[in-house]
Amino acid sequence: MSAEKKTILIVDDDRELSDGLKLMLERQGYRVIQASDGVQGKTSIYNQRPDLVILDMMMPRMGGYPVLEHFKGKPDAPPIIMITANEGSRHKAYAEYLGVIDYLRKPFATERLMEAVHRALDPKTPPVDSAPPSAG
Repeated sequence: MSAEKKTILIVDDDRELSDGLKLMLERQGYRVIQASDGVQGKTSIYNQRPDLVILDMMMPRMGGYPVLEHFKGKPDAPPIIMITANEGSRHKAYAEYLGVIDYLRKPFATERLMEAVHRALDPKTPPVDSAPPSAG
């Protein structure tokens, strides 16, 4: 682990889920900040400059899509993982168009989220389920 902790911003109105993710990520050595809607999330991205954002799609005041639309194409935008209870494939396609690096449907396995976080923060890390190169 480097001397400086990576900062992850969780933007989700589900306090129980957000607190659970915060605890899990802090145990992994990350600094975690939280916002309960897209308005707070956008402000936190500008003020805190997180290394990664975990963003819910549907929230009061401002959901995840307007946040994604705001940061699309901005060179200083952090990588974003979208989490949602929504099943629609059009939603996933639109989120990917707007630049999310991963899209997880709730409920998701914590291992799946951690894999996405590690991949986002260290793109050189091979996926957990990848087979080692063959010796021959």
